[in-house]
Amino acid sequence: MIPKLDDFKHKWGVESDQSIKPGLEAIRNALASLNNPHNNLNIVHIAGTNGKGSTLTFLEQIARQHRLTVGKFMSPCIVDVHDQIQINGQPISEEDLDNIFLQMKKANLSGMLTDFELLTCAAFLHFQQKDVDLVLLEAGMGGREDSTNVVSPIVSIISSIALEHTKFLGPTIESIASHKAGIIKEGKPVVIGRLPEGAFRVIEQEASKNHAHLIALGDHFSIDCSIASGDVYINDENGLQIDFLKRTLPGNHQGDNMALAITAFFEVAQYFRLAVDLDKIREGVKLAALPGRFEQVYPNVYFDGAHNPASAQKLAKTIQQQFPNEAIRFVIGMLADKDVTSVLRALETVSEEFYFVDFTNERAMKAENMLAISNAATKQIIKESIPFIQSCSRENGKTIVTGSLYLLAEIRQALLK
Repeated sequence: MIPKLDDFKHKWGVESDQSIKPGLEAIRNALASLNNPHNNLNIVHIAGTNGKGSTLTFLEQIARQHRLTVGKFMSPCIVDVHDQIQINGQPISEEDLDNIFLQMKKANLSGMLTDFELLTCAAFLHFQQKDVDLVLLEAGMGGREDSTNVVSPIVSIISSIALEHTKFLGPTIESIASHKAGIIKEGKPVVIGRLPEGAFRVIEQEASKNHAHLIALGDHFSIDCSIASGDVYINDENGLQIDFLKRTLPGNHQGDNMALAITAFFEVAQYFRLAVDLDKIREGVKLAALPGRFEQVYPNVYFDGAHNPASAQKLAKTIQQQFPNEAIRFVIGMLADKDVTSVLRALETVSEEFYFVDFTNERAMKAENMLAISNAATKQIIKESIPFIQSCSRENGKTIVTGSLYLLAEIRQALLK
């Protein structure tokens, strides 16, 4: 469920399905009815199990520092549907979204699409009408059959690959990699992060088949996050080295995401014939911040949407790096179709204190079921999460609110009220 999307659907009489239906035929037909707005956009397409949002954010800030107008389409939302479609960091306005829905109604899209497909069409229309220079397009699930995969991008990015959405993407790393590889297009470069060997082979084969230049972290470019004065980025392809890179987003994994974004930006700059300014890259990196990614919301209270085993392991490492001698407590709620057990085991390596919460989503696991799975020494269910989180800001140690991004969105909305 996408908060406030139903308000616009009901207002304009545009129906769509909440279910997940992989495949491109429906959205291609819908976009044809809208005169294919996506064909008029300059796009970077981003897929990956983890790191998509952070990579997108680094790239957005670097591009904006080089005076490009940047549209971004991402999921899930931070608070409501407006957040998912942004231009230069500003969510789409109610007036603009009303205008888009009127156009989709006139194009007879009602009943043709899923919610995510409908929102993808809305994003393409908005970006075309606002004449943005660059669109950063985040795949919703997988890649090959995701509704965003109707574009021919300047460059594709695959940030990471781990087990996820196995019901739709298959049970192995290789099957998931095959879906992610679907965003690789004929003759278009693809920038990839550190991938498992099986996933790398699949991506390499797809790139070769599509005559797409493969640019891999660790092979063609690298990042050193061990230097006190700032990270050092080295690109073996163009001979550039960028030092004194100082991030707001913590953790070595964010250094990888930053390196992916910088590398992709070189392709964007070449496409637009822009002169790359290393100081503008440094400034963009410094400004990059993302809600729900180790985000401090109160003193001693952080949000982080670690919702699968790989992201939970990275969160645990970041906690060890940032808070090595502090007590850690988790407030957590997750979707039942995630690998909840593995996420808890990863987080239990840095804390023995867990508080489980229910939240409004038809796919959410009950707090009592999470409690039963947990091996933590101290664990309980919290019925009123907002006052509890607020009280944690006055406690010693650090409180990490984590799990589903839908949970973080619900709590954020309640805190804003």
